[in-house]
Amino acid sequence: MTTATEKSDTGISSKGLAPGTVGVLGAVVIGISTIAPAYTFTAAIGPTVSAVGVQVPAIILLGFIPMLLVAFGYRELNKAMPDAGTSFTWATRAFGPYVGWMGGWGLIIATVLVLSNLAGIAVDFLFLLIAQITGNGAIAEMASNPFINVAVCLAFMAGATWISYRDISTAQKVQYWFVGFQLLVLVTFGVTALVRAQSGDAIQHTPIDPSWFNVLQAPSVTSVVAGLSLSIFIFWGWDVVLTMNEEAKDPARTPGQAAAITIVIVLGLYLLLAIGLLTFAGNGDTGLGLGNPDIQDNVLFFLSDPIMGPLGWLISLAVLSSSAASLQSTALSPARTLLAMGHYKAVPARFAAVHPRFKTPGFAAVMSALVASVFYAVMRFISENVLWDTITALGMMVCFYYGITALSAVWYFRVTALTSFKRFLTQMLSPLLGGVALMVLFVQTLVDSFDPAYGSGSEIGGVGLVGILGVFMLLLGVVLMLVMRVKSPAFFRGEVLPKGVNHGDLDTKALFIK
Repeated sequence: MTTATEKSDTGISSKGLAPGTVGVLGAVVIGISTIAPAYTFTAAIGPTVSAVGVQVPAIILLGFIPMLLVAFGYRELNKAMPDAGTSFTWATRAFGPYVGWMGGWGLIIATVLVLSNLAGIAVDFLFLLIAQITGNGAIAEMASNPFINVAVCLAFMAGATWISYRDISTAQKVQYWFVGFQLLVLVTFGVTALVRAQSGDAIQHTPIDPSWFNVLQAPSVTSVVAGLSLSIFIFWGWDVVLTMNEEAKDPARTPGQAAAITIVIVLGLYLLLAIGLLTFAGNGDTGLGLGNPDIQDNVLFFLSDPIMGPLGWLISLAVLSSSAASLQSTALSPARTLLAMGHYKAVPARFAAVHPRFKTPGFAAVMSALVASVFYAVMRFISENVLWDTITALGMMVCFYYGITALSAVWYFRVTALTSFKRFLTQMLSPLLGGVALMVLFVQTLVDSFDPAYGSGSEIGGVGLVGILGVFMLLLGVVLMLVMRVKSPAFFRGEVLPKGVNHGDLDTKALFIK
């Protein structure tokens, strides 16, 4: 038998987290909280409409497909190697330390981007909510003051970090309330929009048309690529449930089940909202049309009163609670990835520290929050459109590390995948299609992002800010990896977490036997 500190024959070993504390329901709640449907939808629906027009439902469905295909690969990897490092650990086992390190880096930097974005959305909607309740519109303008904005953002970040620093059970209890309220408000909002549109009480009633689900009627291939990057962003976050696999009640099965349930629930919610808002307000570029650039930063806010009437403030509260709660749950992912990287000596050992009482990676959680806070503060003063630009850059990074992880499943299971038709589908074909699609999308988005017109249109020296962000983040990862190669050569020689291949023996072998 292996103890908590001994390694299995895969090189995988326990890291001192609290086992058996997360069930399927708890994982689903945390997964939905991390995706933050209210926040992601209001942040992405405007830019997506600008890219593809009324084909938003088609883009949502198209973006869901690679997520579903990749999820099969994630599930199989988790069954074979339940490890908090997820993308980092699995890519290292499949392709070796260098690809594994960059896979982990992609996950970390994507999460840093979204943490800063979540905090920014929380700040905006805090002031919007106060303005709605008090009837004083001037209060909402306070969020545009960069000094006030950054100060409140840091306060949100500190609160979320404190919760994630504590035990995972506390995090689950907090999320039950936030997620339940968020889903209730959003379903009510979407259904009300549909009902009012059909009853003739709409701003710009646009009859629901089958063409909305036909991606071939989108304006161009470039617009589809941009829309897909945003669509993938709105699904991103479900993989947080896999980073808690060492804390799951059934490490091999609970995370995979929770991930599948999470993305299906979110898909249904997004389609309801997209169809409801399109048929209620249309995609015009004036007034309250979804294509109006003046409302695209906060579409749900501008449509809350026309759709919900005197209860419109509930939308602001839902988005605020969504972003604030997601700050806390999203922080779980980079902290556990850094924990695993520290545990396997890929980053300084200090990141491997687990709080003796709370059984959480406290140091890694604090460092993730600090980096995200600094990033947001700097970006807020560089670009007024920081939210839009970081969302677009985030989609790029998500494609990068999801793609690496999916292809890791293909290579790791290349022997067992051919032993049955079911394994061929789940261990090879699905992750191969999903991984290739995401890597192609990553490359195309990176190329397009150098155009100054890409994203919000922000630029530095005639080069798009989104492209600069993407290249800078990747190069920074390479530099840090080379530094760690000098400081920790054992990991990069494959001595700590060896490269391997699944020969079929891992399906029935327990990796964490107490």
